[in-house]
Amino acid sequence: MNRLQELFQNKKDICSVYYTAGYPDLDDTMPVLQALENGGADLVELGMPFSDPLADGPTIQGSSEQALQNGMSINKLFEQIKDMRQTISMPVVLMGYFNPVYKYGVKEFIAKCKGIGVDGLILPDLPFDEYHEKYQQLFEEAGIANIFLITPQTSNERIKLIDANSKSFIYVVSSASVTGVKKDVEQKQIDYFNRVNNLGLKAPRLIGFGISDRSTFETACHHASGAIIGSAFVKLLGEHGADAGKIGAFIKDIK
Repeated sequence: MNRLQELFQNKKDICSVYYTAGYPDLDDTMPVLQALENGGADLVELGMPFSDPLADGPTIQGSSEQALQNGMSINKLFEQIKDMRQTISMPVVLMGYFNPVYKYGVKEFIAKCKGIGVDGLILPDLPFDEYHEKYQQLFEEAGIANIFLITPQTSNERIKLIDANSKSFIYVVSSASVTGVKKDVEQKQIDYFNRVNNLGLKAPRLIGFGISDRSTFETACHHASGAIIGSAFVKLLGEHGADAGKIGAFIKDIK
């Protein structure tokens, strides 16, 4: 089993944390990752900053802008995390937009991820059909999971198709808004989670968008294998930087 499969097989109420590489300072990427590992996070989604982050709200947009101004790039990110498996045991996935990956070279990018020990990719703007036709074999041969997103607008048929092609977990976007907007979970979202759960899917799910505190985390865990914290954690980094004590306390407060 790979790290993602092992995590979902052995743990419930998974706390996945998103943050932007190179934020708030360029060299904070590894210190934040180490603090999350030491603080008890179960999974990390490491954001690759991009100049046009369509699905992100103001907090994550701002972190991407700052990281790019700091000099963050794909090459710099790979340089920063090249030795991460010497100290990091939890699964790490890279999340971002397809354009920088395409410019780097998809085959070369996946090979680099494999060599470093990255477990998966989340590329929200890579269409499923394009992935299936052009890139699925590359991902699967390298053992790199491509993690798909579903939304309340995704049809049951499409969700089942995504499930059939998922090698790790499905990212359940809780609402049709951008990240960091909603502060609680509404009944229509609960209905959506129940609809997904009633489909009998094989892949585990994590719920993201609008998870910001213990209450919303616990609600999400009731309907999925865990939840993803993004904007709330990025906001903490903006205020305190790579402060290991603050990061550990944040994880403890959520879990």
